[in-house]
Amino acid sequence: MSLFKKIVNKILNQQEEEDDPNVTKLGDELRDADLDYKFAQLFTHSGGYFNYCGDDSEALQTLNQILKIEGINSVFCWDKQLQDFLNVTKTKYTSQLEEENDAAFITAEYLIAFDGRVMLSHNNIMHYHSSRLPEKIIIIANVSQIVTNLGEAMMKVKRAGNLKNLTSISGSQSKLDTPNKDSSKLFLLLLED
Repeated sequence: MSLFKKIVNKILNQQEEEDDPNVTKLGDELRDADLDYKFAQLFTHSGGYFNYCGDDSEALQTLNQILKIEGINSVFCWDKQLQDFLNVTKTKYTSQLEEENDAAFITAEYLIAFDGRVMLSHNNIMHYHSSRLPEKIIIIANVSQIVTNLGEAMMKVKRAGNLKNLTSISGSQSKLDTPNKDSSKLFLLLLED
């Protein structure tokens, strides 16, 4: 494994083992597919719940369904714009992570089409370590945030100066999983720009 890959894996809190062969095989099959389609396929293949939303109204409706179906009562959400969504659904939220939070509602830095991962930074999860987030995570992102691979995402993050607290997650195969967190659920609301 190259030194660069080891450093990137260390930054993203990933183990130094090879990619899941099933994801790699599916990725190869989707090599020539549109980035958004490829990302959606690989994200759901890894256990994530993908929801395409044409506009804010549809995103709000989908969010409300997720909150009801999953029985979510208290959400960690520090982003003021996302708090507006929760106000409309009349969902209790806290701007600091608390034990009572049964879900997190956050944004993402980038969506990586190569393997269906979601890149997060301090802009999305503040100063919290990703393993402290609740088991249910709802992410809202735009189609324009989809990038080809980790290298492109890292280049954009570096240019923007967001190199704090980087991590990546994907579906139920999330790096958030710890021995006592085996039922993590990752929901993505993908909005058209």
